[in-house]
Amino acid sequence: MKKKSPVFQIFAYTFLSLFAIMNIIPIFWMVINSFKSEQEYSADPFSMPTGLHFSNYAEAWRIANMNVYFLNSLLITFVSLIVTVLLGSLAAYFLARFSFKLRGLTYSLFLLGMLVPIHATLIPIFLIMQKLSLIDTYLSLILPYTAFHLSLTVFILEGFMRGFPKDLEESGIMDGAGIFRIFWSIILPITRPAMATVVILNFIYNWNEYLFALVLITSNALKTLPLGLANFVGIETASYTLQMSALTIALIPIIVFYLLLQKQLVTGMTAGAVKG
Repeated sequence: MKKKSPVFQIFAYTFLSLFAIMNIIPIFWMVINSFKSEQEYSADPFSMPTGLHFSNYAEAWRIANMNVYFLNSLLITFVSLIVTVLLGSLAAYFLARFSFKLRGLTYSLFLLGMLVPIHATLIPIFLIMQKLSLIDTYLSLILPYTAFHLSLTVFILEGFMRGFPKDLEESGIMDGAGIFRIFWSIILPITRPAMATVVILNFIYNWNEYLFALVLITSNALKTLPLGLANFVGIETASYTLQMSALTIALIPIIVFYLLLQKQLVTGMTAGAVKG
């Protein structure tokens, strides 16, 4: 493999470092200000806090009613994620490892789903949910979230599974394993790097999604975290430190989830680079 020139490497690392700094600074500024008192923030929004006011987090949690919104987001996000990954991995397995007449058409339909603007389907989905009496239920969000991400999930996993040697399945068949046993015990474990990418992408979208939740959920008891934060900002317009605290709380699960899957994600990216 041809070695990249030092000039290119310096340029690439410089660009990526600047890009990372540009993304880290707003997050760092938000976290720092979440620990300030309101007086400190008003005096200088860009200074370091003289003390750590953890009470801001407790107050933001209480006023924003985040215990309800947080649990709703966790439930909807993880149920959608599990269903999407399970159905997507099964579909990707059969598309990647089996030959059948409508394989090309089926795969094309999944790819076509990636071209459809998600929010262009908002009104049709609202009407369908209304007909099914699913408005203001968890399913009104779980079903669209699952459907929207099947295309990308199948696309990523199918491309990864297609590169596996046939010897893996043949050895499983020799040991008496059936199709689903081979899928669960052989294919899925070695698909973990690609699975980590799919899980992170789905988790971030489901956790941050706002518009569908705004239209399909009306009850306060079922609202997700983005809706709760929007309401909180409207109520606590004057208290920027509490807003920063609430936003930091909403950001923590994404960071934790990414750190837990970081190793698998990097492994998948490295494997893809070597394969190419």
